[in-house]
Amino acid sequence: MGRKNFLKRLFYLLFATVILSASMVYANGIKIEMTGTPAEGWEHLWRELMIDITVIGVVFAAVTIYLLITNRRKRPGDEGQGPKLSPLAAFGWVVIPIFVFMADDIYLAAESFELWGNYRNVPANALVINVEGYMWGWDVKYPEKIIITNELRVPAGRPIHIKLTSRDVVHSFFIPDFHVKWDAVKGRENYLWFYPKQVEAGEHVMTCTEFCGMLHSSMFGKVIVMPENEFNKWIEDNKPKGGNV
Repeated sequence: MGRKNFLKRLFYLLFATVILSASMVYANGIKIEMTGTPAEGWEHLWRELMIDITVIGVVFAAVTIYLLITNRRKRPGDEGQGPKLSPLAAFGWVVIPIFVFMADDIYLAAESFELWGNYRNVPANALVINVEGYMWGWDVKYPEKIIITNELRVPAGRPIHIKLTSRDVVHSFFIPDFHVKWDAVKGRENYLWFYPKQVEAGEHVMTCTEFCGMLHSSMFGKVIVMPENEFNKWIEDNKPKGGNV
């Protein structure tokens, strides 16, 4: 009877694994595609991660509860006498759960690297803005030679290409609402890009997330997303007259 129970339990585990694999195929079959904005891509990947974690957690919790119920002590003094596993059965009980976890982890890691690689390609029509970090603020420099501090004004509906440098120590430029962050390093130019939509017009936080000294917590500013016509007017009103800085 012990062998029969063991085979029954092994069957249930294999069945659960098949159901889990099918669910993973369905979830992961929704190929992550370039959606036009890094924020949408990372949100898609996060939803996929949550689906996978939920499916795996529910299946393994169900298997665990089943084993706890079917193997519980029925009378005081009972001692467990589990079936002796063959080397192949023991191998299966160890490898199948590991395979399920690792296969999903490797897949999601591969998708993450692919998404990251895709979003390192800046759209050709992006507006280039230079941002220089320093202790403790951000200087924002526009092609029209406008320089402002702790305020990044951008037009809605156009990709924004941020070129990052640092005047002193390492800073980390982060705009949480657009899911973009990158280090600003002295002597090196890094970059990131984001795409503010029309519906995102308004103010957003930009901040430093790399500890850079005593006043690190005060190193923040705002991103102001403006309609394109208002942005163009702002540029005209604020650029140096006669081309002087």
